[in-house]
Amino acid sequence: MPGGHAGGSGCPRGPAAPGSGIRPDAWPWFSRREIGFTSLHERLDTTTPGGRLVFHVFAALAEFIRELIVSGTREGLAAARARGKVGGRPTVVDEKILNMARDLLPNPEHSITAIAKMLGVSPGTFYNHIPDLRELRAGRIPAQLEGGSR
Repeated sequence: MPGGHAGGSGCPRGPAAPGSGIRPDAWPWFSRREIGFTSLHERLDTTTPGGRLVFHVFAALAEFIRELIVSGTREGLAAARARGKVGGRPTVVDEKILNMARDLLPNPEHSITAIAKMLGVSPGTFYNHIPDLRELRAGRIPAQLEGGSR
């Protein structure tokens, strides 16, 4: 059966039915060991045929609802893209910041962290937007900065 194991027991793990913490396909593993699940709140007992039926119906409904949510999310994102909307966090790097970086980065007197702080961005932002940052620090102008931004 796919999945990992807990404490070397071979117990299947992975996506669970909502509220139960146990995957529906894990039941054969439990039933071979005569382990049942009883929910006192929902009055669900998987040691009985009716309890197993209800559990599997709940699991099927949860899977169906999850697939509806995923489908709706994908359709919504596609519709937003069709309207020209772009998701995600807005970028803080513009042409002005890249031009200032072009002037400051070859200077060995300033660290990348200090330059980033001066320009109001994080050092990681420089590494994300200037792939050849190390070449620029060595005094060579990378193609990304010679011809413009990325």
